[in-house]
Amino acid sequence: VKLGEAPDFTIPVLKDWSYNFKKLETGMDEAGQVLGIEHSKFEKLIDSNGKAIPPDKSYHVYNAFIDFHGMNNIFAEEMPGGAGIQDLKKIGQKIVHSASFIQAPVNVGSNVAEGSYFKNGEVTLEFKGISTVNNSICALVAYDSGESYFHMQMNPMPDMEVVTNGSSHYMGDIYIDLESYWVQKVTLSEFLVHETTLPVPPNKINAVSERMIVIRNVSEGDFFKE
Repeated sequence: VKLGEAPDFTIPVLKDWSYNFKKLETGMDEAGQVLGIEHSKFEKLIDSNGKAIPPDKSYHVYNAFIDFHGMNNIFAEEMPGGAGIQDLKKIGQKIVHSASFIQAPVNVGSNVAEGSYFKNGEVTLEFKGISTVNNSICALVAYDSGESYFHMQMNPMPDMEVVTNGSSHYMGDIYIDLESYWVQKVTLSEFLVHETTLPVPPNKINAVSERMIVIRNVSEGDFFKE
């Protein structure tokens, strides 16, 4: 993990962690965990320097797993029983994805309270054309979340509640190898407008923020070289 200009650090509790990913019909397992990603792993994270990772940064660590599977397994793979990438047949075609209007809980750990959620807007996929990545001929597929919403209740300390409400719009491109169907590259841009209510002055904070992600498919050698 790298935050700003601070030196890189690792998260020891996640070293060598493995899990079996399963595409769930509802998007959540029996414990209400999105895509079955275990919440408890992200509770009270400590970095490799022995320092506690703040709750908001811990949530970003968790969300990296959700983003990864969302792009690679929800948008880039067939959706059994629902509209998905399997319905794109020709360049220029656009479909409404079955992930549209799904509301997912985001209460991860004790710091993000139950009742927190993220709700997709009308999610679309568009077959934009053909491209090349890693010397592979790829289908270039654009995704767009539509007008999405989120509500988060955080408890940074006992008897203190911080509530954030806002809108989100995320979009990007997925490059899928036409022979292997492996994702070679993903881009994501997310724009957020939100208001945070605090129990202390200034009581309300309005903000606009942007989040950008690139997922790249690299060889094992290139991964360790970097």
